[in-house]
Amino acid sequence: MSKWARFCGWLLRKMGWTSDDGPAPEEKCVILGVPHTSFMDFVVSYLYYRQYDATAHIMIKKEFFFWPLGPLLKKLGGVPVDRSNSTTLVKSLIEKMDTVGTFHLCIAPEGTRKPVRKWKTGYHFIATNVGCPVYMGYFDWSTKHISRGHKVELTGNAREDTDRIQALYEEMHLVGKIPEGYITH
Repeated sequence: MSKWARFCGWLLRKMGWTSDDGPAPEEKCVILGVPHTSFMDFVVSYLYYRQYDATAHIMIKKEFFFWPLGPLLKKLGGVPVDRSNSTTLVKSLIEKMDTVGTFHLCIAPEGTRKPVRKWKTGYHFIATNVGCPVYMGYFDWSTKHISRGHKVELTGNAREDTDRIQALYEEMHLVGKIPEGYITH
């Protein structure tokens, strides 16, 4: 284990967080990150995955990839995306995942840090096209527990699967860093 991984684990514990498990065992997967209410979700999630010497990739607006921020974001697992066209965004992520060996993609199904009732289904399209599993990752700010979560089986219906997954998350009673930013049905 690298010094950086040990430091990330130490810092995560110093911040009061408990890791409920380690990274996903598959080479490729999609990990949902719920509830996503703050930029700090990225910080905690980054430390969680890096403590295992693993990288979890996240989508970041391509506009942020300018010098000197761009190389740093890539080093942290950032993937530049064009959010102006959701179809192009999803297809570019599928291509990226298909061209590399190991790629764990973390996605906030809410699609924003603002409260939403109906989650997006792009993660489903990516996972089914890449042929990889989906995990129900979480960061609960009330208990300070973080996990990649358990694997969830997908059917061919993205909307029904997303509604089912959203209901499963609701049963977990998670609390976001900004509690009013995460709403349930």
